[in-house]
Parts: sequence; structure tokens; C-alpha cells
Amino acid sequence: MSPPRVALLGFSIECNRFAPAAGEADFAGRCLLRGPEILADARGPAPRALGEMPGFVAEMDAGGPWEPKPILLAMAEPNGPVEHAVFARMMAEWQAGLRLLRGRVEGVYAVLHGAGLTTSLDDPEGALQALVRAELGEVPFVCTYDLHANVSDANVALNDAFIGYRTNPHLDMRERGAEAARLLRRLMAGERFVRAHRRLPIVAPTVSLLTAEGPYAEVIALGQRRAAEDPRIVNVSVMAGFAYSDTPFNGLCAVVTATRQAAADRLADALAEAAWARRDRFVARLTPLEEAVRRAQESAVPLAFADVADNPGGGGRGNTMWILEAFHRAGVEGAVFGLIHDPALAAEAHAQGLGARFEARFNRDAGQDPFARPFAAEAEVLALSDGRVTGRRGIFAGTAMRLGRSARLRLGGIEAVVIEGRTQCADPAFLEHLGIDIGRARCVVVKSRGHFRGGFDEFFDAARIVEVDAPGLTSPILSRFDWRRLPRPVLPLDPETAWP
Repeated sequence: MSPPRVALLGFSIECNRFAPAAGEADFAGRCLLRGPEILADARGPAPRALGEMPGFVAEMDAGGPWEPKPILLAMAEPNGPVEHAVFARMMAEWQAGLRLLRGRVEGVYAVLHGAGLTTSLDDPEGALQALVRAELGEVPFVCTYDLHANVSDANVALNDAFIGYRTNPHLDMRERGAEAARLLRRLMAGERFVRAHRRLPIVAPTVSLLTAEGPYAEVIALGQRRAAEDPRIVNVSVMAGFAYSDTPFNGLCAVVTATRQAAADRLADALAEAAWARRDRFVARLTPLEEAVRRAQESAVPLAFADVADNPGGGGRGNTMWILEAFHRAGVEGAVFGLIHDPALAAEAHAQGLGARFEARFNRDAGQDPFARPFAAEAEVLALSDGRVTGRRGIFAGTAMRLGRSARLRLGGIEAVVIEGRTQCADPAFLEHLGIDIGRARCVVVKSRGHFRGGFDEFFDAARIVEVDAPGLTSPILSRFDWRRLPRPVLPLDPETAWP
């Protein structure tokens, strides 16, 4: 028997409806790989792709002979909706590759996110899955999803196994890719799976969706316990959703893949009921900015402050100044800020050179961005880099990252890392590569919602993390947004919400 042939493709971007549109450059700057490049990257020491594809390829390699048929893998930092013309060109490329593989593959694996948007589509992942089915028919088809996926009916119906992350911060991407490989081999060997899908009217604030503890963690743990007790259960994915996509299928949901429909239905029902019983606990509890300043000045132990409302990992622009300006005005000492997205300032720091002193003008090119108010302070250039970094912990561990031109600036008692690119401050390496000793800082302020917890946990446990309430595109206070497509009523926006 010849080795199984497997088509490989992917489209992964988390889209914030309220952020500026993403173009092809956003994918090219992060991870846009074609054909053999996908395999070379996945098998390399520091892939550009996040862990799902490397995990899948490694597990397939370890499981026996196979013949990969890679097409196109497109990944970008979280952003606004993708320009539809860009997505249409990708679809044409996937279609051409799939058409060449008609009758010539035994399986398909797709890396998907689940919170993608285009300027014309609410469900581009569903469109891609439909394309796979249209071109290849009922070939075994497995998909991995970010746990922030907004799961449409098509996302469940059009594949044979639905696999979502289980950790937030996301630390299990390689494991989920490996799981996809194992399940695809089972499908290619002749097994058949079914799915059950239950969606709840709960659009939970992002800060209530950690998996170390809390209501979401408890529901995930219940699903894993039940799966371990029942051999008919193939996979359990409790999907948190991503509020800012603002889609008709937003809502926390459970997707169960199994060998028997009755078993899948029973477990999906049980998980939905468990989540609903915890509905009052999916709330945001943030620290006011004034209180954060006081704690930065008075704390006897080092603290980490999360600028959760300006999280580039959720489409934030990484450029709001509320916390930096407040800390600077209050004379906070020993603080480190990262990462501030300001291409013009990063370029000026490089032009000024090491040791230069100048007036750092933040957000001079922000245009009409309502959250990017200007701020200026005297600065000294302490370090410069080209921003090529390999992550060492958390979501970016082992991943080749391109921050663009980067600068470490001293602003009074504060050191700030300014970057040309845009990504969340989720990995200590993003600061350390510029010579910052995080262990010596009195406080660290990160533009990140939660992934920093998986990278900075060696410095700050949960008790020393302060989530700050400030304006921004990713504020967990959901009443601040003009929702257009969310299914209403929905918790926590509508207290009267019922679920039959």
C-alpha cells in the first residue's frame, strides 16, 4: 500500500470588526508560505508558523510514511477584517491547488482560527472548508481551531474532526496539531466520526476566559474528564469565542467529536449546561488607572500591569498612551513598557543612534485613530535592534518573530520598547533581546490581554498581575462597543438573557 497523501493548507487570523482592515502585507510580514516552504518551515528549528502545522507534520513524520501535498498557509497577527480581494486571491490559490489534487489525496489538514473576517464575509473559514469539500468531496478532513473561534454551523458540519485549543494562554498548539495528525490517520484507516455542537448566548469578556482557573477552565476540565471516561469520545473542544468579531454566531460553545452520535450529544448538552450554570462568573474585573498608578508607586513586590484594552493580540494597535502617560506624569520609577507600536518613532530612534537624547513624540502619524492620542517626553536611546527574535516562552516559544526596527528608550524612570511592527508583548525575549533585565524591574507594563501570562510567569504569578482599565479597541468592558451583528439578547450585555 502506498503512503497516504495529505493536502496541507491554512488560514489563521483573529479579526476585530472595529480595527482597520488587514491586507496582504499583514500576512507576508508574519507567515505566508506556499508549497514546499510550508514543510521546510514546519520542520525547521524556529518556524514562522505557530505550532499547529509543525506539530501536525512532526506527528505525521513519526507515525509512518506519508506524502504531504502543501498548498498555501496564511497567518497574520490579529487585525481588522481582511480585505476581501486579498482573501479572494487566496481562495483562488487554494482552489487551484486542490483541483490538482482531485482523486490524488487520502486526507486534508487545515490550520484555521475561527475568528476570521473579510470585509465581505463573516465566516471565511467556512468558505474555505466548503471549497475543500467542493473540490475533493468526502475525503477525510481535519481542522484545528483557536479556542477564540466563533463557531458557525459550517465550521462543524464541513469537517470530520473539529479540534480546538484547550489552553489560554495558548500553550498547546503543537499538541493540537499532533492530535489532528493522529485523528486523520484514524479516518484514513476507515473510521468515521460524528459531531455535536451547542452554542450559548454568552459572549464572555476576554479576561474571564483563562484556563488555569475560573469558570471556563472548569468547563474545559469537565469535558476532558468525561472524554477520558468514554472511549466513544474522540475530541472535546469548548470554544470561548472572540467578542470583537461581532458575528451572528458569536457565543461560547461546545463541539464534541465522537464515534457515536448519542454520546456526542449527551456530552455537548452536559457541557452547555455546565457553562450556563456559571454564566454569572463570566465578567470583567479591572483595576482603575489611578489605582494602578498607586500600586506601581507603593507595591513592595514587582508587579505586571496588563494593558488589556490595547492588546495587539486582539486587534489593538499597540499605541495607546493612557498608562504610559499616567506612569510618567506620576514619576513611577523602575518601570518597563512593551511593546509600543510606533513605526515613525522606531525609525527616528534608529536615525538618532545609540546614546542620543531627543524628544520622543508618540503617535505623530496616528491619523484618525481615536485611541492614539499624542504624547511626548524627553528620551535617551539605550539599545537598538532589527527586531528579529526567536521566542523563548509561551505562545511564541521557538517561533521566529519579526518585530521590525526596535528601540529601547529611557523616559525618566521608565524604559519603553518601541517597535516598527505590531505584536503583543507575550514573550520576555521581546524585551530581553534589547538588554532589559526583567527580574530587576519594579514593574512591567505589557500590551497584551493574557498570552503574556504564559511568557512572563517565571517573573510574575497570578497574584502579582494587574489588569488595567483604560480605553482601547480590545476593552473587556463590552458595553463600550457599537455591536451590529451579535445575536441578542446575550450575556453579559443583556441581563435578561435566557437559554431554553
